Amino acid sequence: MKIATVTYNRESHVALVDTENNRVLLLKSAAEASGQTERVPSTVIDAIEMGSAFLDMARQLQEWADSQENNAEFYVNQNDVTFESPIVRPRKNIFCVGKNYADHAIEMGSAADIPEHIMLFTKAPTTVIGDGASIPAHADVTSELDYEGELAVVIGRTGRGIQKEDALDYIFGYTILNDVTARDMQARHKQFFLGKSLDGTCPIGPYIVEKSLIPNPNELNIRTSVNGEVRQDSNTKHFIFPIEEIISTVSKGMTLEPGDIIATGTPAGVGKGLKPPKFLKAGDVIEITIEGLGKLVNEVQ
Repeated sequence: MKIATVTYNRESHVALVDTENNRVLLLKSAAEASGQTERVPSTVIDAIEMGSAFLDMARQLQEWADSQENNAEFYVNQNDVTFESPIVRPRKNIFCVGKNYADHAIEMGSAADIPEHIMLFTKAPTTVIGDGASIPAHADVTSELDYEGELAVVIGRTGRGIQKEDALDYIFGYTILNDVTARDMQARHKQFFLGKSLDGTCPIGPYIVEKSLIPNPNELNIRTSVNGEVRQDSNTKHFIFPIEEIISTVSKGMTLEPGDIIATGTPAGVGKGLKPPKFLKAGDVIEITIEGLGKLVNEVQ
């Protein structure tokens, strides 16, 4: 199941994405037609908090909609909607893992920069935008805007002190994230937060893929291109710290909650790591594709 937040006729909807038929199911519209409105969540965070009850309800609505001869009022063409970030406004900062691929750590410094322990920083909720939305160039504050294609984990259950062997049970699903970064600000301020938290510098989407559709998130192809040129081409099997370890480490003494987002790190090929460096500029189009999760596309403006 692929769960999205879309705008259709100026209204925000929780929707299921049917990529094979290039359409989305507007759950609220389907529920109204079938008389089940009391069960439909108004946001994807609400859906995540419902857990299996939401998944069961969504499947039932989808089966009902598929059985209807005239379903144009709740199945709409994918090209007629705007994809927002699946979680439009996260309740917390986004958790981000730094240097989780050895080749990226090396391109940003040397083998001495490969971490022994998980590096963690965060991005502010105001960074979040959806698939197709414009990334501000922020030319007034940075001349070194960079991309980072990443697999993102969406937490589905409250947990603290989670053991590695149980970690995947706390996941709701997976999505794509672009950790856009102002490298000069990052260097100037000697920390990550400011350079990672400019408005509009965290595209997420286009949807969340429910975890049952991704048997092994630690073995997914990931590719980033800029203006059609492939810059990053790797696989999550090259994680230094797999997802189970990330969740276990983050939850030691800190409670993870439904809707929390964890970006798992980026492979080699970022603009700063190229020789010479290739930073983003207005008009650049970044496409990030992850196996089983679709494609996230945004343009810098």
